[in-house]
Amino acid sequence: MTATPDLDRADLLGPEVTITVCPDGPLLVRGPAELLDGDGVALPRHRNTVALCRCGRSGIAPYCDGTHKKRRGGGSSAA
Repeated sequence: MTATPDLDRADLLGPEVTITVCPDGPLLVRGPAELLDGDGVALPRHRNTVALCRCGRSGIAPYCDGTHKKRRGGGSSAA
């Protein structure tokens, strides 16, 4: 009988998803997270990492377009 290698967390759960809060900037979503709109419809993703707006002023919401940089004092500090 051959030994079965131990499975680590990544083997069991698949690729990891992380969300990073950028100070005065967007939320960076890395990994295979599915993004849904208010009606539950999947939003298009063309990259492994996407930036989600927190300041509410993006012209391409829910994605960040850098508008937070134009605000006096930076972007949203809310998490």
